Amino acid sequence: MAVFLLLLFCSVSSAVKHSLEYLITASSGVPNIPEFMGAMMLDGVQIGYCDSITKRVEPRQDWLKEMLENDTELLEMYTRQCFVIQPNTFGNHISSLKEQFQQSEGVHILQMREGCEWDEKTGEETGFLQYSYNGEDFVEIDLKTLTWIALKPEAAITKQKWDADSVRTNVNKNLFTNIYPKWIKKVLSYGKGSQQRTVFSSVSLLQKSSSSPVSCHATGFCPNRGLMFWRKDGKEIHEGVNPGEILPNNDGTFQISVDLNVSSVKPEDWRRYDCVFQFSDVEDIIVTKLDKPVIRTNRGKNKISNDQETLPDMMIPVIAIVAATVVVFILVAAVGFVVNKKKKGGQDAGAYSMSHNTARGSTEQTSLSQS
Repeated sequence: MAVFLLLLFCSVSSAVKHSLEYLITASSGVPNIPEFMGAMMLDGVQIGYCDSITKRVEPRQDWLKEMLENDTELLEMYTRQCFVIQPNTFGNHISSLKEQFQQSEGVHILQMREGCEWDEKTGEETGFLQYSYNGEDFVEIDLKTLTWIALKPEAAITKQKWDADSVRTNVNKNLFTNIYPKWIKKVLSYGKGSQQRTVFSSVSLLQKSSSSPVSCHATGFCPNRGLMFWRKDGKEIHEGVNPGEILPNNDGTFQISVDLNVSSVKPEDWRRYDCVFQFSDVEDIIVTKLDKPVIRTNRGKNKISNDQETLPDMMIPVIAIVAATVVVFILVAAVGFVVNKKKKGGQDAGAYSMSHNTARGSTEQTSLSQS
């Protein structure tokens, strides 16, 4: 097993491109999960969470906990958004959509994804705001015109009403031109100043059985950007390779696996293959030779014990799946709801946030319920 030592800001990325996302999932008719869940992610890392059952704003990073402890006004605003304003707003959304689509029984889920991306090098800022209903894209905003795009015919009514809502339009204009550009930089600045730690990225070769593919598995890296591939004679190959996605671990780091089908590889040719992992923004790479003695398996000397990491297809990503056909948003965190800000040095962003969310909650309750 190869180990790569990285010194970086894990919870707050040192990469050039940054993202801040707020996720909301509201549901009806789903047993054993909260009717409202809010999540916030920074550079793909969970930093907080709230839901309608726990009734607590839960920072998932120490630096965010410190931020909220030092800003009681911001914490109070988050609390009201998480447990009063947004649950009521999204509850009304679902009720009106069920009425519009003549739905009464069954599972119904409304999701929202909102946030921004910022390129620290070029200064470019882009925003996004999207809704989906029952697992299908519903509407999204066009930030150039501040109008809405109906992503399915049934969403045309909502688009028309939201386009005609001048309050909503002004709220979104302020959000994406003023609030988010300030907020993402403030959060990044606070997090970078609060948490720097050493992260070990380990790379292992895993195999379930002698006839199974060999999985090259890297874990413990952060942020969620890394490159992994198989080579033969020093050249990248694609035939017989099954690339995997980057998935979150429960400690704020990430993992990735890439499988190689070795069924047609002759034993004497194994030495010609190796796996390469390169962490984002780091020149050094980890090269792991395809070598039977170092492969961890469910059998023999290198057997994987129950308390160790399991093979990739046994790994459970932090994803909630509901009702067979409806996928609930990936809840990787949050103090979440629609849009929230830390006060400027002490006040500015917090004031913007309060006015934005109050306005959005009010206008969404009226406009969607009329659809």
